[in-house]
Amino acid sequence: MGAGENEPKKELRTMGNDYLWDRSGEPDPEIQKLEALLGKFRYNGPRPAFSEVAVARPRWFLPFRVRLVPALATVAILIAVLMMFLWHQRRVNPADAPGWEVAAVEGTTRLGRRAVSSKEGSGRLGVGQTLETGLEARARLRDEETGEIEVEPSTRLRLLKGDSGLKRIALDRGTIHAFIWAPPGQFVVDTPSAMAVDLGCAYTLHVDDTGAGLVRTSMGWVGFKLKGRESFIPAGAACETRPKVGPGTPYFEDASASFRSALTRFDFEDNTSAQRGADLAIVLAQARRDDALTLWHLLARVDDSQRVIVYDRLASLAPPPGGVTRQGALILDQRMLDLWWNQLGFDDISVWRYWERSWSGAAPQPKGK
Repeated sequence: MGAGENEPKKELRTMGNDYLWDRSGEPDPEIQKLEALLGKFRYNGPRPAFSEVAVARPRWFLPFRVRLVPALATVAILIAVLMMFLWHQRRVNPADAPGWEVAAVEGTTRLGRRAVSSKEGSGRLGVGQTLETGLEARARLRDEETGEIEVEPSTRLRLLKGDSGLKRIALDRGTIHAFIWAPPGQFVVDTPSAMAVDLGCAYTLHVDDTGAGLVRTSMGWVGFKLKGRESFIPAGAACETRPKVGPGTPYFEDASASFRSALTRFDFEDNTSAQRGADLAIVLAQARRDDALTLWHLLARVDDSQRVIVYDRLASLAPPPGGVTRQGALILDQRMLDLWWNQLGFDDISVWRYWERSWSGAAPQPKGK
């Protein structure tokens, strides 16, 4: 087919023939053929009427939208405040948080998961954190408001409380040397067998792997307590403690070896009245004037039948002051026993009583009241 044969169709497409749209103009044979083939499918019914479709909204939608807007605004404000708080927390100086400054004196000390060596300098022990020294490591803790603590090798301790009031540490094992300048009663060390309360002093506290402990006081005095069992340890004295028993009877370290051995057996080992009586006899026979410290404590730890001989020996070494009667001492009248303690010259026991009232939540009374 030549090129000329296509010219009429090209002219039909380009000259605006409208037969395809409104059937005007000259019909095209090919289109007529298609109409004939497709005509049997023609729709002959009336044209459908399409009405405008309205979007139905539930009645609750509008008030819900009204309530949702302020709620979303409130959430946005809370998120903004939270983000500002977190940003501020990240900017807080860690030195302002409760805790103790830690210096690794020798070897490597662990603060939680972090290792601090003597070459690196210092770290900080925060509330809830654990400090642990290795076999050849030593560390030093310092709090400007409280004091300093030297930590010996193989020691594990935890900071339980470190706010501006009570400072509290748990010594799980090992040895510490504490020099405390905080007011009496504001620094406490928990051990597995007793609680050591600083009463303005310097002391060494050791805890072995069984939980047994030993405190030695070099200045001031320390209170040792487990439930209702109390021991007061002035400078130059020591006191042992055992799990489930609590603090033993304090003694001066320059007492005779037999005196100290008998006292240890009496406190922790004797199981029969005969054994206790025999060891008590050794203690009373070898007691010196300074050992009135030990006998004063024994008044509350012996049987009723033994209390008379303890009282008589104590009275011979350190006569009771006015206001203290034999009968009152034998029934353990606390006011009389406190007067006698103060007469011994170790320190004023009202400091301890004041701390006890504060600790128990009772309204403390001013000193001397």
